[in-house]
Amino acid sequence: MSEIKKTNAKTNAMRILESRGIPFSTDSYEIDEEHLDAITAASKLGIDPESVFKTIVMRTDANEICVFCVPATVEVSLKKARAAIGAKEIAPVKPAELLGLTGYVRGGCSPVGMKKQFRTFIDETVVLHERVYVSAGVRGQQLVLDPDSLVAATGACVCDVSLEP
Repeated sequence: MSEIKKTNAKTNAMRILESRGIPFSTDSYEIDEEHLDAITAASKLGIDPESVFKTIVMRTDANEICVFCVPATVEVSLKKARAAIGAKEIAPVKPAELLGLTGYVRGGCSPVGMKKQFRTFIDETVVLHERVYVSAGVRGQQLVLDPDSLVAATGACVCDVSLEP
């Protein structure tokens, strides 16, 4: 069953952006539990999926949690991610672990405002866009902000971490 997120409630990500004086807007769309991916979000919002950055949370062999943001149309390159972090191994965390680690659920995981400040890496293609979309911290809602603001809000390293399609 689909639902529309029509709420004025602020997420932790929104509160953090506001407290730091970082300008943003939000955009909402209808969700369904079977299609929580970033490409579906882009389609429902009628925007270029290259401008929607999905948030992937990973764990290294040293048990370090790291966050990667890449366009909806690509995957994180494990080789590039390992090189960026300096780890021998890296793998996505299990969906069941996501809420406990980040405070967010699958399909609503924002790179802004996680429970802890994890090292964050945003794919270098972020600079190609005037504005980008990332999860606002709930399913069905996206933050819309300029790339520099996203980098500032997350303290991210901008580098090549995407796997070429």
